[in-house]
Amino acid sequence: MTTDTHPGPLRVLVFGAALRADSANARLASLVARLISDTGATVDLASMRDFGMPLYDGDVEAADGLPHGALVLRDRLDQSDAFVISSPEYNASVPGVLKNAIDWVSRVRPQPFKTKHAMLVSASPSLVGGNRGLWALRIPLEHLGTRVYPDMFSLADSYEAFAGDGTLADPGLQQRLAETVSGFLSLVEADVRYVCLERRWYEFLGDRTEAAITQRAEA
Repeated sequence: MTTDTHPGPLRVLVFGAALRADSANARLASLVARLISDTGATVDLASMRDFGMPLYDGDVEAADGLPHGALVLRDRLDQSDAFVISSPEYNASVPGVLKNAIDWVSRVRPQPFKTKHAMLVSASPSLVGGNRGLWALRIPLEHLGTRVYPDMFSLADSYEAFAGDGTLADPGLQQRLAETVSGFLSLVEADVRYVCLERRWYEFLGDRTEAAITQRAEA
């Protein structure tokens, strides 16, 4: 059995993908961060505004390199074992500001999204809770090599969903969120400490930092 290579607590980056300070997704990100912290893990709670960057432009990249916000996000991903995104749904898809950030950071070598574990959650006033946006968000992340946790959590009717203490007003939903977070952290811990995931899929052809894994194949 592989020995423990990560003796410290798990490190998890959590951020809401909406720019509005009082967005439901910022509140959901804070709640997820609290649940993670309660397990003893180290949480880096961020705001999308921490990663400000212009629209992706290849000419700007060629002239000036990566913008500061993209490098900040790269650094905070590098310092984490896993990340959680709480994302709104815009027109049944991914918010442009989040997709833009992913596009910029995808230009970094080595690729910081590769082999990171991610959990996706959403909050929306709609009855589907932003779930369609999460399915769309999985595509670029999995393409870049991120191991996106199968269970996603979507909070419907978000304007009425939170209690005064920041938890969810519905005890059943609060329990389900806690169980989803717990399952995610168990998987991350098993992989970080014991490298239990031997079969890994990878399909991002733009990163040549690992010569043996340059196409969709088992490693």
